[in-house]
Amino acid sequence: MEVEEEVRHVVEQVKELHDSATSFVSSSSQQEVSLQKRASIVESSVRRLNSTLVSDKHLDPKLFEKLEEDLQRARCMLVDGDTSSFLPFKPQGRFVRMFLGPVNVRATRKDIQLKVKEEYNSYRDRTALLFLVFPAILLTLRSYVWDGCLPAFPVQLYEAWLLFLYAGLAMRENILRANGSDIRSWWLYHHYCAMAMALVSLTWEIKGQPNCVQKQKGVRLFLQWAMMQGVAMLLQNRYQRQRLYTRIALGKAKRMDVVWGETAGVDGQLWLLCPILFTLQGFEAYVGLQLLRTALTGVVAEWQVLICGVLLVVMAIGNFINTVETLMVKSRFKAKMKRSKSKAELD
Repeated sequence: MEVEEEVRHVVEQVKELHDSATSFVSSSSQQEVSLQKRASIVESSVRRLNSTLVSDKHLDPKLFEKLEEDLQRARCMLVDGDTSSFLPFKPQGRFVRMFLGPVNVRATRKDIQLKVKEEYNSYRDRTALLFLVFPAILLTLRSYVWDGCLPAFPVQLYEAWLLFLYAGLAMRENILRANGSDIRSWWLYHHYCAMAMALVSLTWEIKGQPNCVQKQKGVRLFLQWAMMQGVAMLLQNRYQRQRLYTRIALGKAKRMDVVWGETAGVDGQLWLLCPILFTLQGFEAYVGLQLLRTALTGVVAEWQVLICGVLLVVMAIGNFINTVETLMVKSRFKAKMKRSKSKAELD
């Protein structure tokens, strides 16, 4: 029968395809192991030579800078090209394992890694706008519709959105870090603290009348701080990303690098961003201290207020320290570039 013959023919084709796929996977696995060994050896050589340059005090300064720049470009090529898929990858964080289990989230192709990064940037753009608009709407309604007293449900809805936001950011940044991004550890810890604060604040009973204005002072200040946070995020997303693309083009940054959150500034926009960042961090600490004062003086004597106050102060201090560290790194780099330029002019 024709149907029987066609079925037998299709079954033979499937077997042949299966054998070819098995042979391909086997040969690909062998090549992959070989490339992984070579990539590991080359990466170790780059690190060793970098340490040698740093420890060699007798090397000519001009030659040192040239060799250092060459090694930096070689490392960027190594970790930012297709070779990066064969380098030993960092172990995944507990946060990812807690939600996904022992699943490998490292992409083997660079185009997939870059898609993950672009999706992360789009997520930041969307949430930055909501970070500004959501609390602005609540404060406007409080003034003109709710007679100066925020209802509990809209505030708790906003806190639930914050929990979703920071959980999404933490998950995406852990995956980006596993794929070679340069996200600092503090930025992840910051999001964990923010998640904890949002979760705790969901159980916080929003007090109403009487004396609503005094009881809700901490909530009102927090919403005002959130609006400032939204403005800072929008500025950073616009200005810092442009500078990051320039650094990538010059070979001084990797394509998987991202704009850090509340802790960085960029040459050319430092005079604009740094005052906003320091003001934001100072106001964040002020809101935390006001919440602590509210809890300790008995105005709103609930443990949630105390915990949220402590977390806000911790995040403000951590952000301030990281901002100062970033500025110091940029200052040292700028001084180094000036020295190089002066030596080139003298020569």
